[in-house]
Amino acid sequence: MTTAVPIDPAIQSVGHMLRNRIRQTPDRRAYSYPVVAGDGTETWTAVTWSELGTQAAEVAGGLMSMGIEAEERVAIASSTRYEWALANYGIMYASAATVTVYPTTVADDVSFILADSGSRVVFAEDREQVDKLLALRDEIPDVQSVVLFSGDVPEELDTEAPGWVVTLDDLRERGRAYLADNPTAVDDRIDATRLEHLSTLIYTSGTTGRPKGVRLPHRVWVFEAHSAEATARSGPEEFLTIDDKQFLWLPLAHVMGKLLLVLPVHIGFETAIDGRIDKIIGNLAVVKPTFMGSAPRIFEKAYNGVATMMASEGGVKEKLFHWASRTGVQVFDADHGVGSASAWVRLQAKIGDRLVMSKIRERFGGNVNYFISGSAALNTDIARWFGAAGMPILEGYGLTETSAATCLTRPHIYRAGYVGRPMEGIEARIAEDGEVLIKGPGVMDGYHNNPEATAEVLDADGWFHTGDIGEMDNEGRVKITDRKKELFKTSNGKYVAPAQIEAKFKGLCPVASQLVVIGNDRPYVSALVTLDEDAVTAWAERSGVSGTYREIVAAPVTREMVQGYIDELNSHLNRWEQIKKFTVLHRDLGVEYQEITPSLKLRRKVIHEHFDNEIAAHYE
Repeated sequence: MTTAVPIDPAIQSVGHMLRNRIRQTPDRRAYSYPVVAGDGTETWTAVTWSELGTQAAEVAGGLMSMGIEAEERVAIASSTRYEWALANYGIMYASAATVTVYPTTVADDVSFILADSGSRVVFAEDREQVDKLLALRDEIPDVQSVVLFSGDVPEELDTEAPGWVVTLDDLRERGRAYLADNPTAVDDRIDATRLEHLSTLIYTSGTTGRPKGVRLPHRVWVFEAHSAEATARSGPEEFLTIDDKQFLWLPLAHVMGKLLLVLPVHIGFETAIDGRIDKIIGNLAVVKPTFMGSAPRIFEKAYNGVATMMASEGGVKEKLFHWASRTGVQVFDADHGVGSASAWVRLQAKIGDRLVMSKIRERFGGNVNYFISGSAALNTDIARWFGAAGMPILEGYGLTETSAATCLTRPHIYRAGYVGRPMEGIEARIAEDGEVLIKGPGVMDGYHNNPEATAEVLDADGWFHTGDIGEMDNEGRVKITDRKKELFKTSNGKYVAPAQIEAKFKGLCPVASQLVVIGNDRPYVSALVTLDEDAVTAWAERSGVSGTYREIVAAPVTREMVQGYIDELNSHLNRWEQIKKFTVLHRDLGVEYQEITPSLKLRRKVIHEHFDNEIAAHYE
């Protein structure tokens, strides 16, 4: 039986949670974020919970001065940055509902999201986002104002759209004036908000078809925060406390990023926030967090970066790295129920940790207790290596429709390849066809303006049908094997689960970026391969291959290298799963091409369209 999670009945919304946090720890640091000076130098500045509350109240007051009422929608189109978090908390204080928009979303989908949601105000990151909205102005008549995070309002807008765009500073100034005349306005809004009021509208990233708006009331965030706390305390050692420090780079338009804005409000730890993906590893060394959530691709790149650096050093250093990794993984596995490790192996691992792994931990800031991985399958070899390095990755599972956190690996019952048990207060079961079903307070209310789609996934008993295929072991740990819709059958009648094959390859090949498995209704499986530019360029230098990235990936020696890793991959697969032909693409897949989502999931239909000729050549 699932144990109910105790929740204070006085906590009815995210606004209640933030107000409560400020009362409890007003002077503790809430956020830190980078500020870039004119000469390009960066310094990190911090705000306390009390300061955050004051700023959020100003944003809320500004929105109320514009006439925004409870549950009306306010959109945010921006990459991850402090202003995103501030805008969201301001929206929560005004009891409005946040609509999330990725800054990379194409104009057609932006128009649909804003119109379908009925958004009245949009927070826009920069001039690029403002220009996108201006071009759509006739299609989004409900949007009465745009609030600009960065830069000044362009002068030409005074004639083209006078007063339509204001800066965040302008909004906060309006808020201060509004609250001077209405000093209890924010508290009144918070006090009137209830668990079932709409808090968030997140449109699915749309790997297929038009995005659907997932309606998440305050209930799901209040529950998820309390469930995460109870889950963290369910083992012999608590692993999420007020003394933790989070580094947050994930897209806040993604449900996992949104959850990571709610957890610190409830638990009280500091968040260092910066969404620049190219700065992640460098920021870890500066910020020195105790944990970070991420998509698997970042862990793959981090591991490949370390392995490539060691390979470039060569000699004793490279041998020491592989020795320390091998013995460390053996001990980590043994400590988590897989295989055994003798006293001699443990001594070697201890020495390897002192000589190698401790230095790797310093590259990640030196304070990481664990990472959290979500959004896609994590390669088990990479998970085990990070565990051996003393930075275990707690793999989690959830969907936008289940407000992100559904299952989570607990450190004391860790098993690589599994996403852990359902979190406290959540039920999960496996249907007869293998589909994972979820039930609990974290499940959405339904899809916005789409009752037909809601009925397809929410049954009469309240079970949400995830569309994922999985299994559960005797410890209650869940393993996701693939997306139900992504499973395909070859023309020989054999089923293939592409995501597991793709994740395995990226763990084997240190220069890999993406593998896309092909084969639906085909006589055999083939693949498209893309390579990580930094990693393959470093490999090329060591291998005597020169030229541009495009020339490197087209070189016969590069294909020979990739073929070796494909052969190794095939040795771990059933005969009908093995990759018979592959193409190394001349460029990587990109969000800007709509080939992967901002949360780094493959958009298979788009990829098939863009590389139709390459795929067709596999079957000539």
